[in-house]
Amino acid sequence: MLVITGTFRVPPANLDQARPHMAAMIAASRAEAGCLQYSYGEDVLGSGLIHVTEHWASREALAAHGVAEHIKAWRASWPALGIGARDLTLFVADEGTPA
Repeated sequence: MLVITGTFRVPPANLDQARPHMAAMIAASRAEAGCLQYSYGEDVLGSGLIHVTEHWASREALAAHGVAEHIKAWRASWPALGIGARDLTLFVADEGTPA
């Protein structure tokens, strides 16, 4: 399994405008083959800081996600929304038992 965690920033003044774009991205990503989990969470203490968590079944599923039409539309919305400071890290996780 592949796990991606990280953050991006949305100017606080643009959060209301960005939420429908984020919701569309999340819904479409969750519907993709091989997507096990996909979520964004707003940091309570960091205004405009959005946490990202993704779980993918395979590299192939993640690669398909990277070229999907909804991710292209999401990324195209970033300049107008002021989205930036994207910092994501990919981890390879085994199927072991949680501690």
